[in-house]
Amino acid sequence: MELKVSMHDDVTVAAVEGRIDGTTARDFEEQVVAAVPEGGGPLVCDLASVSYISSAGLRAILVVAKRFKTDENFFSVCGHSGPVAEVFRISGFEKIIPMHSSRDDALAEAKG
Repeated sequence: MELKVSMHDDVTVAAVEGRIDGTTARDFEEQVVAAVPEGGGPLVCDLASVSYISSAGLRAILVVAKRFKTDENFFSVCGHSGPVAEVFRISGFEKIIPMHSSRDDALAEAKG
């Protein structure tokens, strides 16, 4: 698992590549938390390059979402497709966490 962080105006984008599973979930969680600026702000997690996500990976995303999704902050996931999108759908995460098909859609919502 590799995480690349970029800023788009005041929105932090955490682009994940590889697998988010029992081996990498903790690293994912720690790296995303460390990537967000001190004052918080909007966070978009781009999963376009994630090939696999396990229940441990889902839990890590939920932990990050709960930490950052507040009245003042925005959190969403984008780019998930194929088997990863199916895991989100089956688990019901699409009802809990805002999902976007593209990074541009997620950024547009994050910027309000």
